[in-house]
Amino acid sequence: MILLSSLTACEKGDAKVSVSDYGTVEGQIVKLYTIDFPNQLKVKVTNYGAIVTALEVPDREGKMEDIVLGFDSLSSYVEKTPYFGAVLGRYAGRIAKGRFSIEDKNYQLAVNNGANHLHGGIKGFDKVVWQSEFEEEKDRVVLRFKYTSPDGEEGFPGTLTSIATYIFTKNEWKITYEATTDAPTVVNLTQHTYFNLSACKEDILNHELTLNASEYLPIDSTSIPLGEKLTVENTPFDFRKSKKIGQDIEANNEQLKLGNGYDHTFVIDGKHGENPRFMGKLFHEETGRAMEIHTTEPSVQVYTSNYLKGQFEGKNGLAYPRRYGVCLETQHYPN
Repeated sequence: MILLSSLTACEKGDAKVSVSDYGTVEGQIVKLYTIDFPNQLKVKVTNYGAIVTALEVPDREGKMEDIVLGFDSLSSYVEKTPYFGAVLGRYAGRIAKGRFSIEDKNYQLAVNNGANHLHGGIKGFDKVVWQSEFEEEKDRVVLRFKYTSPDGEEGFPGTLTSIATYIFTKNEWKITYEATTDAPTVVNLTQHTYFNLSACKEDILNHELTLNASEYLPIDSTSIPLGEKLTVENTPFDFRKSKKIGQDIEANNEQLKLGNGYDHTFVIDGKHGENPRFMGKLFHEETGRAMEIHTTEPSVQVYTSNYLKGQFEGKNGLAYPRRYGVCLETQHYPN
């Protein structure tokens, strides 16, 4: 659950919804949904990868601007994307050497990140066309996406049917996931939007981040967790009190060097389960935009787009530089 705010009061208004053709992928027509709560929130979502392509919210003066990274066309998402705005699956995060076992049976997944499996493999859930439908109500819009992954896809066992539901109101984006399988398997779904509350006028190093996390997972040289939890106290990973992302990102710390910045799993304090709990907050002082996240998941992967280097020409021709977005991927543990 993501709560978006410009720190100013907004009048209640009805949403306007439109559906248009966004192009085709492998002969399938791709849709683009535009949901507009005038002067409050405007979002564009496609059923290719369940990708949020744009998300506009007001600043403290009421100026509406887009706060997520992405592309201007479907072809760019198909050809070259670092998972901008997509649902990840079957398994978000890395799995060491693409290997796991269930009931003494070994499985080998597709390997697409050095020696490891990442975000569902070569063709994960971010690269498929989902079935989609929407419901429009007075104060909210519900988008449902469904995809059935056949047994053996990317090496995973069992036929898995997944449903991702987005619910938008004037200042909230709620995400729920469901999955059913006909055989024992693994699944870990998350959302991979890159946020920049300045509307990409600057990098995210001046964004203030708060995390309800007393522990994090250290990684090895291939970004696989070492299998232990470490305290964040007296480390650059302590965001329990709000601080700028850039404050410690270049600190002389072996873990930051291994991740090329923050690319680590934080263990969210409190019991995970049915009731969402506060995970964290992102705030940009200059615009007054703030974002709170609440989740039922046990952890969050914080990624400060360390590997962006101008290789992706995004919206309005901007070649996104390093650390121009921050991903806050609530999920189960990687590997």
